[in-house]
Amino acid sequence: MVNIGQRIREELTNQERTISWLARKLNCNRSTVYRILEKNSIDTLMLAQISQILNYNFMQELSDDMQQNLEE
Repeated sequence: MVNIGQRIREELTNQERTISWLARKLNCNRSTVYRILEKNSIDTLMLAQISQILNYNFMQELSDDMQQNLEE
């Protein structure tokens, strides 16, 4: 199963974005973002917001991973 916090962190790095930048976009503080990135799972509304901010469909990635697991 995809570790969504790790994937968000990787995408931030790929886009050369910082934790502070994401915190500002989410209108929260850095410690909240750090907690999100430490989790294996995330609230779907929060994931949708992060997907929009980073212009990356994390939901599709999770769906693809789930489909692959179902086929195995």
